[in-house]
Amino acid sequence: MKLQTQIPLQKESKNPINYHSKMVLLGSCFSENIGAKFDYFKFQNLQNPFGIFFHPKAIEKFLQQVTSKKVFTENDIFFENERWHCFDAHSSLSSVDKNVILNRLNTGILNANSALQNATHCFITLGTSWVYRNIETNEIVANCHKIPQKKFTKELLSVTEISASLHHIITQIQSINPTITIVFTVSPVRHLKDGFVENTQSKAHLIAGIHSVLNGENACYFPSYEIMMDELRDYRFYTEDMIHPTKIAIDYIWEKLVTTWFSDDSIPVMNEIDSIQKGLLHKPFHENSEQHQAFLKNLNFKIAEIQKQFTHIKF
Repeated sequence: MKLQTQIPLQKESKNPINYHSKMVLLGSCFSENIGAKFDYFKFQNLQNPFGIFFHPKAIEKFLQQVTSKKVFTENDIFFENERWHCFDAHSSLSSVDKNVILNRLNTGILNANSALQNATHCFITLGTSWVYRNIETNEIVANCHKIPQKKFTKELLSVTEISASLHHIITQIQSINPTITIVFTVSPVRHLKDGFVENTQSKAHLIAGIHSVLNGENACYFPSYEIMMDELRDYRFYTEDMIHPTKIAIDYIWEKLVTTWFSDDSIPVMNEIDSIQKGLLHKPFHENSEQHQAFLKNLNFKIAEIQKQFTHIKF
């Protein structure tokens, strides 16, 4: 008896992820959930240098700035609610000091440019097709920074607009790294503030837009959204807000990603690093006991063996 539908997944054979791979992750908060997994298992990765991006237009503009190595100045930031902000970046980069935010922006551009040039994979997670356009500048913003909504118009990107934006994203990335593998996915996080029907329409536009650019482009798709909707179709896999996936759901989707995208030789290393990480979190009852000292000695030996193989790994 089958009690669950399974999303068919094919093992990646062209460019699987291993401990020599270098990843760049851009997009919604779900990309940070997956990025936290890459961090835990000590893979080389860079996550959202400008903070969370929800829609493709924000990612497109960011990549244009990265490839051109844009230098941000005072003309690119504004002061509101006692802090300096930039409409092209998430509020996590905002600061009470304008020099601090400018340093964060310009450092983020240089870090992203360097990371993309050397990356083997770029994961792009799209969250919504809804965007906000600044009435004063007529520019679509990455983040509104809690500015009054009357200063923006809300728009739903069409499939055609999304397709064009994604095509530009691919072109920008490949202009500085022609061999990189680009993996698109749609965030399973529900944007219910837009409305139930509106959220469904938004996700549908993203999915249609992504699949329109996969043919003939050096890009592929991982079905995070579909796994959540079909294999985990139960409210117990959502947090209390009924919007975000639980830790179990994130772990489940991560396991699917590992099964699909990770090389076979990376799995034993991941298991060993998992053992080390759990060991580092262990809190002994008797810190000075012989048993705990032997445990620490064995743990340090494991760490040294891993670092012999992969010098970039730090604990």
